[in-house]
Amino acid sequence: MFAGTGSDVGKSVIAAAFCRIFLQDGYHPAPFKAQNMALNSFATPDGLEIGRAQAVQAEAAGIPCDTDMNPLLLKPTTDKVAQVVLNGKPFGNQSAYQYFKKEGRDVLRKEVNDAFDRLEKRYNPIVMEGAGSVSEINLRETDIVNLPMAIHAKADVILVADIDRGGVFASVYGSVMLMNEEERKHVKGILINKFRGDIRLFESGITMLEELCKIPVIGVVPYYKDIYIEEEDSVMLQTKNVQATHGKVNIAVVLLRHMSNFTDFNVLERDPRVHLYYTNNTDEIEKADIILIPGSKNTISDLYELRRNGVAQSIVKAHKEGTTVMGICGGYQMMGHEVCDPHHVEGDIERLPGLGLLPITTEMQGEKVTRQIGFTFLDSAVPCEGYEIHMGTTKPIDDAKILPLNQLSDGTTDGYYLSRKCFGTYIHGILDNGAFVDFLLEPYAEKLTGKPFDFKAYKEEQYNKLADHIRSHVNMDLVYSIMGR
Repeated sequence: MFAGTGSDVGKSVIAAAFCRIFLQDGYHPAPFKAQNMALNSFATPDGLEIGRAQAVQAEAAGIPCDTDMNPLLLKPTTDKVAQVVLNGKPFGNQSAYQYFKKEGRDVLRKEVNDAFDRLEKRYNPIVMEGAGSVSEINLRETDIVNLPMAIHAKADVILVADIDRGGVFASVYGSVMLMNEEERKHVKGILINKFRGDIRLFESGITMLEELCKIPVIGVVPYYKDIYIEEEDSVMLQTKNVQATHGKVNIAVVLLRHMSNFTDFNVLERDPRVHLYYTNNTDEIEKADIILIPGSKNTISDLYELRRNGVAQSIVKAHKEGTTVMGICGGYQMMGHEVCDPHHVEGDIERLPGLGLLPITTEMQGEKVTRQIGFTFLDSAVPCEGYEIHMGTTKPIDDAKILPLNQLSDGTTDGYYLSRKCFGTYIHGILDNGAFVDFLLEPYAEKLTGKPFDFKAYKEEQYNKLADHIRSHVNMDLVYSIMGR
């Protein structure tokens, strides 16, 4: 298990790296995180929902993802309430106070333990990930993801610390000292992550940590900038290229408060033909060649905010002046004439006018659609892949023509295609298909100078680069010795 001294110390990426390392070394690894909190999720092959980070780790391990890899997923709907997804299916909404109550905790603990037990019978080794800080002592009795999970799994724990944020000695030593005796027995190594500068200057620090904690340091991993692995959280999106540029196709992704599945746009961040930026600035939106409206965990709330802050008007104005507008999932719903919620699935607002760009109407439903799908788009015969995670049904208004964007492999259709520069879809991952990206960019051919981008090959290259980076700065002999014991 890779457990952290805090949040965002790099546990998810480290776990992905070890999934790839063990695969390269001839093993059959699988990732596991008992409880994840994220708006980024993914649909498994059997149509269930897990955290995107575990789907990425499974990809690094070279295996299909499964709900046993992340049996409990929390998807925040407000600052204090989250949808609980258990074994891939919605289990209801709970406030943080309700969720962390002792009553009923044994039920969830048994579910995550059973998921691990099933996974362990199929794969070896299991690369586990903790959540947040490993030593949140006020939550010790209700914790089901960190050391109690490691104790159930009889896992060797590697404590990951982020030296870039400072205070690494206090965070490591404090984390260890706040554990009880049984918990401390499971911690077999310390990994220092995100180091900048000359590692030789930290050699004395390694000795000090080992003497203080009586635990070996298995490695000091330098900060990297040239390896790309999907991010779990969207907190840094607003810092990414927040301005249009010349010589490339400018694509603006509208920043939503409840944005989900922002990984839909990872491929465009890496495509050399594209300049992608995330913004809710009206001027920057109007400068774009293409505007992408992403998915949302609370479509009506985000639509209300777009109308309030002027972004909705800017999107409509830009489209009238020739800008392409495409919506994905919740963004697709927002592009219609209205979004209705008569059953109060998302909140108290029962109806809100949409952007009016597509002749469609959406009604929120209590049942969530989650599935992986194959499809073709418009007249193209190129087979594509994606996945759906959404609540709500969308249909044309009144006598509007039925003009689907996609033909699905099960014989049904998806999305709405109004024109070459106005369309929407429920399919996440649609932009991971090179043929569709080429279609999206084709109206701006005069700006295209680079070659089409092979995202799958690129991701494989990045997993291997990450594994090489970790290998060169971690004592793998010591890691295997710890696991062997």
